[in-house]
Amino acid sequence: MKRFVLPLALGACVLWGGAPSAHALQILRWERLPLAVPLRIGEERVLFIDRNVRVGVPAEIADRLRVQSAGGAIYLKASEAIEPTRLQLQDADSGALILLDIAAEPAKDGQAPLEPVRIVEGEAPGPRYGARDRASGAAETEPPADATAPSTPEAASTARRETPIAVVLTRYAAQNLYAPLRTVEPVRGVTQATLRRGLDLDTLAPSLPVRVQPLAAWRMEDQWVTAVRLTNTSPRWVDLDPRTLLGDFVAATFQHPGLGPAGDPTDTTVLYLVTRGRGLANALLPRISRIDPAQNLPRAPGSEADAAPSPGDPHAK
Repeated sequence: MKRFVLPLALGACVLWGGAPSAHALQILRWERLPLAVPLRIGEERVLFIDRNVRVGVPAEIADRLRVQSAGGAIYLKASEAIEPTRLQLQDADSGALILLDIAAEPAKDGQAPLEPVRIVEGEAPGPRYGARDRASGAAETEPPADATAPSTPEAASTARRETPIAVVLTRYAAQNLYAPLRTVEPVRGVTQATLRRGLDLDTLAPSLPVRVQPLAAWRMEDQWVTAVRLTNTSPRWVDLDPRTLLGDFVAATFQHPGLGPAGDPTDTTVLYLVTRGRGLANALLPRISRIDPAQNLPRAPGSEADAAPSPGDPHAK
């Protein structure tokens, strides 16, 4: 009986040795270069990405490629041959894109099943412009020797951020509205915020002959940016000045410095309003800023003369 022990043990080794090959995982690192993911007709391939993504499939292959997603995994299965085609995976939270180049061909005799794919991030932009992201595994520049170490994680996060959040949010919003989707730079921590429909913005710029319409909003930490469309309703050119806006804002930026006459291609622009601790709906009148920016507006000609008291004024001193 003992002579059968060794063959059985060897058989167990063969079985256990073969198991890992069935569960092999191909690692693809996203470094802003399209990732090649070949497919075979009738064979499903699984992509693990561990984030909530939307899959953009060209219409010409939609009837030949089945796409399903669940729990951070994407399942691709081609029913017919597919010529080389590019798919877009868009992060539902940050809007960041990952590009996949796929092609489906018939399986050949003796070919092993396709391995599942795990997509990991390469060197992505970090919270500091010009520096690498610590989460990507890239080393950051060491701080100066005389730098004081932050005492709390919150302070450390603030110390590492060289670009103000208001600037990051405004830039991100402008890219989403004016740049091609594939060029939008991913920013960690930025999420799309809920924007109340029918928000009344009549008190935002009462001195300007403009029609105001909210478009979209994003949030990062305790700050919000809301993109607002401005359309000139007058037949004259309108110069835009953020000091004329009413409300409690951290920053206000116009996409263009002015608006052309109504009906002209230049009669519309976008205003980016950054608020802290609340969305735009709770930053409008009667809430006002602690600093009145209108005090720095240039006075209209004759305004000082009109404000001066007359010699017979009993209030004159």
